[in-house]
Amino acid sequence: MILKLKRTPGIYLVGFMGSGKSTVGRAVARHLGWRFADIDEDIEAKARKSIPEIFETQGEAAFRVLETEVLKWRVQDVARGIPWVIAVGGGCFAREENLEIMQNHGISIWLDAPLEMIRSRVAGSTHRPLARNPQRFAELYQERLAAYGKADYRIEVGPEGSPGAVEAILRLPLF
Repeated sequence: MILKLKRTPGIYLVGFMGSGKSTVGRAVARHLGWRFADIDEDIEAKARKSIPEIFETQGEAAFRVLETEVLKWRVQDVARGIPWVIAVGGGCFAREENLEIMQNHGISIWLDAPLEMIRSRVAGSTHRPLARNPQRFAELYQERLAAYGKADYRIEVGPEGSPGAVEAILRLPLF
């Protein structure tokens, strides 16, 4: 295992909504014997509301504040040497503060899925407030690519889907 992961054993899966972060994260954590967390699930548990409810009642800005709080809370374990694979929301890595937190406490891996694959995965989804407007959805995807490009590693999500992404992560020179 590389030294950075020995000191701060955090693997952060980043990428656009629907790229497979939660599915891939669970499988990678299971394979490594590490713990897994989904930041969106943590936010819902802390707020006792669904993400769409948070967006509707408090707005995106309040959601982003909660997201950073929850990320900091999870990173406390990583900083103490407890290994975690953490799936972060699509916009989390795009915020400079969150990017720094993740860069200082482990390794980030971008799951780079093509827009059309993502569209098909989130079609009809009611729990993704930022996916409701197809034009804005495509713009947001393009806007976030530069932020995702700052990740330590990039894994292309191809026709083999999440299982292929898991295998690609496990082949990275990290372990």
